[in-house]
Amino acid sequence: MPITIDYYLAPQSPWTYLGHARFVAMAQKAGATVHVMPVDLGGKIFPVSGGLPLAQRPPQRQAYRLVELARWRDQLQMPLNIKPRHFPVPGDDAARLIIAVDQLDGAAAALQLTGAVLTAVWAQERDINNPATRAELLAECGLNAQRASDAQAPEVQATYERYTQQAIAAQVFGSPSYVVEGEIFWGQDRLDFLQRRLG
Repeated sequence: MPITIDYYLAPQSPWTYLGHARFVAMAQKAGATVHVMPVDLGGKIFPVSGGLPLAQRPPQRQAYRLVELARWRDQLQMPLNIKPRHFPVPGDDAARLIIAVDQLDGAAAALQLTGAVLTAVWAQERDINNPATRAELLAECGLNAQRASDAQAPEVQATYERYTQQAIAAQVFGSPSYVVEGEIFWGQDRLDFLQRRLG
């Protein structure tokens, strides 16, 4: 029986960006089923888990975050602007778009779009809160432009809220979190542990 991974993510998270391609390749190699589950991290999960939005963190934490981003960028040899032009940026509309694509086109398409959204923020200096940018990303992924409208459907918002509540129930507190049979692997720096879990 294939392993299922609940992939809880915020589509504007740099750590999700740094881990996304490696995670997707790992899951494919293991034959795992991935549930793509965007969540409202800052609005709903941080308040109940002790997390703070970036601007509210102490200066030393903010400074060290930039050091770590640069270290991981160099280690993984990935393009990454540690202070991108459009960040912080709301991720709700991008999250709903990913959910709509997942519902109508499947998980593989949702994973592809997720990668494109993350890359747009962290490597391309693009504003994912702009509807025109999201439309461009759909086109670049070869996806139906109708998904932009589909993302506004009440059932998509309901799914977004449900995923967020499921994350809270699963004790998820950050993005990315990969959950296998109740076991949480938080952060792209835990992918080695996840790989061992997948066998």
